Amino acid sequence: MQNQYSNGNDGTNNQYGNQMNYPVQVNPGQKPKSGTKNYMLGLLTGILASLAITLGVLGMIHLCRIVFPAGQGNASLEAGAGEVTSITDASVEKKLAVLEETIGKYFWKDVEEETLEDGLYRGLLDSLEDPYSVYYTNEELLALQQQTEGIYYGIGAYIQDGDIGYVQISRVIRNTPAEESGLMQGDYIYKVDDEDMQGKDKSYVVSKIKGEEHTYVTLTVVREDAAAPIDISVERRKIESPTVEYEMYDNGMAYIQITEFDLVTTGQFENAYNQAQAEGMKGLIIDLRSNPGGNLSTVCDISRMILPKGMIVYTEDKYGKREEYTCKGDHQIEVPLVVLTNGYSASASEILAGAVKDYGIGKLVGTTTFGKGIVQKVINLSDGSAIKLTVSSYFTPNGNNIHGIGIEPDVEIQFDADLYKNGTDNQLEKAKEVLAEMMH
Repeated sequence: MQNQYSNGNDGTNNQYGNQMNYPVQVNPGQKPKSGTKNYMLGLLTGILASLAITLGVLGMIHLCRIVFPAGQGNASLEAGAGEVTSITDASVEKKLAVLEETIGKYFWKDVEEETLEDGLYRGLLDSLEDPYSVYYTNEELLALQQQTEGIYYGIGAYIQDGDIGYVQISRVIRNTPAEESGLMQGDYIYKVDDEDMQGKDKSYVVSKIKGEEHTYVTLTVVREDAAAPIDISVERRKIESPTVEYEMYDNGMAYIQITEFDLVTTGQFENAYNQAQAEGMKGLIIDLRSNPGGNLSTVCDISRMILPKGMIVYTEDKYGKREEYTCKGDHQIEVPLVVLTNGYSASASEILAGAVKDYGIGKLVGTTTFGKGIVQKVINLSDGSAIKLTVSSYFTPNGNNIHGIGIEPDVEIQFDADLYKNGTDNQLEKAKEVLAEMMH
């Protein structure tokens, strides 16, 4: 999405190099080993107990995302700006005043007024019971905009929701400050600059990690094999997020992995695609496994490089208003195509995968996608804050809404973690096998 909710990407990877970053994943629905989980729970419980910390748990937001560009919607904070019925009548205002006074009198530590105010706004969005509708402070919005562009000052790591109330590092990128500092995949982020991160959503954690270039941030992480939390100081640097990786295999098979759909992704994909064609591409594998989604405009631009003439995707809001995104078909792919998917391929990834399947221009290999068929819009408020709201559903060219359902592959194959540890990506090998059959 443009100005979309951060998927936890705070890093970079090597663009079009020989160092490929294949997805490290578990099978959809696979749970962590109980011993590891119990260990982590026990360690964190002990830490919290020893420090006598009392924290409220905020709602977590799932990895996947897709929204319209920010700036398409704006809302004034002036009175009378809208025609909706207000919930802030005299009785509500009186109750809020009583609550604020009670907190000020009895709560065990001082709380800034701004913190309480932001809590009201977050609570209003939480009441929608929609994990994708979120309130952003100005600071969080700026971090979001940097994430959307794919250029920001960060440390070079990806994070995801953990299973114990803390976000977890899902990937450490080569040649970045995160790797240099010793951060590891699987680390739980316990604190950022001594602020406890329990229950904090990924966008909040990322906003705390990012900052000015050449400044430092201290992450306190909980690691499975460590007896106590580890403090790691990491330098922030300017990072352009390489979201595309390319490799040419034997027999003219090209491989392009798209890790997410940011603004920088279109040019990166085009470069990789052109390079594949220049090197005699006879068949193409597009790897969308564990791709959480991204910008609607980006996935449409990439789709126009391979799809035939017609619909890419269309959206409908609650009023029945329909918006269509189409392709002229000037650059339809002319070689056999395989698209790799799994249970973490979501949102924008499903738009591309769904179009490929509906048009029959390629085969999907892997497992059923996540199933996120809704779209968000970032609406800027006049004080510099913003809200992200789910505003519509989207449909594949054949009119399928995949929300909560996902897209089934043409060739199903579960990911084998044991084989992967031994250097074999069995899903990728199956994709090569399917593509070889299509090429003959």
